Order: sequence, then C-alpha cells, then structure tokens
Amino acid sequence: MNPPIRRQRVPRPGLAGAALLVAAVVAVLAGCSSSPAPSPQQSASAAAMAAAAANPNLDLGSSLGNQHAPDFTLTNQFGQRMSLSQFRGKVILLGFEDSECTTVCPLTTQSMVLAKELLGKAGNDVQLLGVDANPDATAVADVMAYSRAHGVVNQWDFLTGSVAQLKATWNAYHIAVQIEQGQIDHTPALYVISQQGILEKVYLTQMAYSSIGQSAQVVATEISALLPSHPKLASEQSLATISVQTPADTVSLPAAHADGSAAPGAPAVTLGPGKPRLVVFFATWLTETSDLKAELTGLNAYAAAAAKKNLPALTAVDETVTEPSEGAVGAFLGQVGPLSYPVGLDETGRVADGYGVQDQPWLVLVSAAGKIVWQHDGWLSPAALEEAAAAHP
Repeated sequence: MNPPIRRQRVPRPGLAGAALLVAAVVAVLAGCSSSPAPSPQQSASAAAMAAAAANPNLDLGSSLGNQHAPDFTLTNQFGQRMSLSQFRGKVILLGFEDSECTTVCPLTTQSMVLAKELLGKAGNDVQLLGVDANPDATAVADVMAYSRAHGVVNQWDFLTGSVAQLKATWNAYHIAVQIEQGQIDHTPALYVISQQGILEKVYLTQMAYSSIGQSAQVVATEISALLPSHPKLASEQSLATISVQTPADTVSLPAAHADGSAAPGAPAVTLGPGKPRLVVFFATWLTETSDLKAELTGLNAYAAAAAKKNLPALTAVDETVTEPSEGAVGAFLGQVGPLSYPVGLDETGRVADGYGVQDQPWLVLVSAAGKIVWQHDGWLSPAALEEAAAAHP
C-alpha cells in the first residue's frame, strides 16, 4: 500500500504496468501481419485505454487477487452498530476518510456518490461505506457532522468506533494513519468489494478536482462488471487528461447568487492576466470546520481596503464540483448577507487544479502577468491579507 499523503497528489499504483500492457497490446496488433486488422471500435478502445493510463490524475485501480474482505463491526452516523458482512449480496464501496478532512476526502466522497448515481436503478445493489480515519474525531457526532456538511447523511453509512476498533480496521485494510503537526495523514483508499465479500480492487483518490467525475466513471465501470445485469452507465466521458485553467488563462466563471447556482444575466466572474488578484477558494462544507459565514463576510474588510490602497482585488471561487448539490452555494450565500466581492463557480474543478489548490480554503495572489506569487492554506484575517498583498506586488 502506498504511504499516506496529505496536500499532494498521490502516485497511482500500477501506472507503469498499465502503460506497458497497453503498449504490448498495440504492439501485437501492429506486428501480427497474419491477424486481421483491428476494427475501428477496437482501435478506439485501445486509444481510450492508452489515454486513461496516461492520465496522471486518474487511478485505474489495482487488483487484489481474490482476497476476502476482513470483517469489522463499527457504528454509523445514526449510532447504529453494523458489520461489513451484513451487506453480503451487495457490491460495497468502502472508503477511508477523515471526519474533519478538507483536502482529499471530499473528493473521495463525491466520487463514491457519483459512481452509484451512474449505475441508475442498479445502484440499489451498491452499498456506500466510509470508515473514519481521524483518531482525534471519532464520536458519532463527528461522522454525522461530516455527512451532513456533504449532504450524504442518507446516502451512505459513515462508520466510527473507539480508537482501538478503528486501528484494527485500518490495519486490516493496510491504511496508514498518523498525525503530523496537528494534521491527519492517511492513505486515501477506496475499495470495491464483491457481493461474495471479495476484495476486487483498490483505488487511491488523487488530489485533483477536475478528475472526480472520471474517477467515479472508472469505479462505476468496475461495479457494473460485478452486477448480474451489467448496467450501462447513465453517462460516460473521456478518461484522457483534462486540461486545467491556470492564472495565465482568461477564464469566465458563472456568478453565484443567493437563490441557486448562477445568476441569470449577471456578469461572469473573470479570472486571468491583466491585473493582480487575490483569489480565495472555498466550499460550503467548510461550515463543519470553521465559521464560514464570518470568514466570508470578514473578507469585505479586505475588499474595501484593497480598493482604497490599490491592492489586488478580491475574487472568491466556490469549488462547486465538490458541493452536495447545484443549489448549495446559492442557498448558503443567501444566509451570509451582502458580499462586496464577486463569487464565481468552479463547476469543473479545472480552475482549482490550474491554481494548485490542495485544501479548502486556499488563498492565492496572482500577478498581473498571470503568475502565482503567494499562496496560503487556511483562513487569514483581513489585516494579514493586506500585509501579504502589499509584500507581493
């Protein structure tokens, strides 16, 4: 199992092997003159496989050799005791997630939910399970708070227990968990377990917002192969590397407003070169770990100071691709009150990846030339933001 990570991209297991396999298949097809030429469908499939294997932000999964999934008994967010074995007969998606995580775990959660949705009615034969990977936040209230913030209270079972019980489960599934400088590091593993209780594959979630949908599709495809009906996915997309939108690119984002996603007729929120900017990335699920309303309204003070002192103007970007619903940000902003700076919606995650976002909130100062000159993980006071902006003209 790969070592634990936090705030960095996870190297994909089996990438070299997958690439070699694709190369071998292509070589055989090209070199066997006695064999019939591949059909257009076969060629397209091989090309798609090669593109997916070359995508650094996508884990295609590692097979686990028909091992039996270790059983365990823990408690879900409703205080109910449950065992892994009680879901025999269903395909299980088992993720290990920090109950207070603001980095990679929300991406895992979202991909689990999307994978089940892609299966349509067949998703009823899939059970989503999470196991808490935070030894400092193991109460039932902690897993409920995370589930509520991400809008999945009734879509999965997020399991916890005593530290001893959790450690036993982590060890059984080779999950490394440690605390460094107050931060939880853990292996971001997502297991697919068959109806017979066999470990089929393990995936490591990548810290890449733009690939959440791709990851969901890969997992849903694996689940479909295990289900008797082999359901067709509700939608499919290319698994090739997705281009990101950096500070050097001019980008227009939908503007958020207080009754749902984008404001009809409102000017788009523009990012890119031409003038310096302070960009604040956030998501509504930060309400679990911070006073998000106070933080956002507090930024009005920086916006006012920036206009007065000729500092970089402030733009906020909601990481919409990880939100529990399209209307979540609008509903939340309706409770916040007037903001004196624009809020854009990153609906694809391409902006977050292009700006190197590794956590929420994430603060970035961008020069007029479209270069990142400063970045910070976590909230800062308006005064501290002014100081940082003044120090990085």
